[in-house]
Order: sequence, then C-alpha cells, then structure tokens
Amino acid sequence: MRLNLVACGTRLPDWVERGYREYAKRLGNDCPLQLTEIPLGRRRKQEPPDAAVADEGRRMLAAVPDNHAVVALDVDGRAWRTRDLADQIEAWRMDGRDRSLLIGGPDGLSPDCRARADQSWSLSPLTLPHGLVRVVVAEALYRATSLLAGHPYHR
Repeated sequence: MRLNLVACGTRLPDWVERGYREYAKRLGNDCPLQLTEIPLGRRRKQEPPDAAVADEGRRMLAAVPDNHAVVALDVDGRAWRTRDLADQIEAWRMDGRDRSLLIGGPDGLSPDCRARADQSWSLSPLTLPHGLVRVVVAEALYRATSLLAGHPYHR
C-alpha cells in the first residue's frame, strides 16, 4: 500500500522538511509515503478566504489518483490512538487501495475535499499549523507501522 500526503503549502521551514523526511524515510518500502505539495490559494485582504480554499481544494483533488481512497485531516474528524491507527493501516492494507491523505492550508480543507473523503482523521482538537501536521502525520504512521511490526519504537 502506498500513501500520498497531499498538503497545501510549499515554502515551509527547514525543520518541517527535515522532520517529515526523517519519518517518511523510516516508513521505508513497506508503506511508502510520498509528499505532493499544493501551492496555497491567493488570499486577498478584506475578502473571506473561501475562494482560496476552493482553489486549493480543486488542486488537491486533482492530485489524488482515481483509484485512491481519501483520508481528510480535519479537526472535526475522528481521533485515533496509535492502536486505532495501526488497525486502520491493517484495514487499508486488506482493502488493497492506496490512500491519499489531505492536509489543508491555513483556512482548512474545502467542502469538496471533505465530501470526497472516505474517512476523516483528527490529530487533535487543537488547530495545528499545517506544516507541523505533516511531521505529526508521518511520525504517527511510522509509530503505528512499528507497532504492527512488533518494533519497540511504538512504546
């Protein structure tokens, strides 16, 4: 099973890049994690961000291969403990489809992205910076796959 992390934002701090790369590398070939970056939509002062969010959503969905199931990273989604995520990964493997995980920009995911999602995953009830979410998702995936492999990292 392959994972495609579709994330808004392109020029993120170096610590985000380093953290994401470290955990993506640790996942290895058993559960490869690919990053697809989507530039942020243009936001204009004194206008609601709806047009920018919709533009980001169109481009995010265009980056999802047709045969992928979609998981939206959303504060209103379901919270998974590490064991729950490990169980999800096992179910995803049994399903046989690759997965695209969607991380919105500073104003969140578009309604179209939420509607397209097969599942919605909340990392926290807190609003997290979208760059940090990349690192947390990659680490959580690595921790859950370590649990499945019997590796002690997950403790």
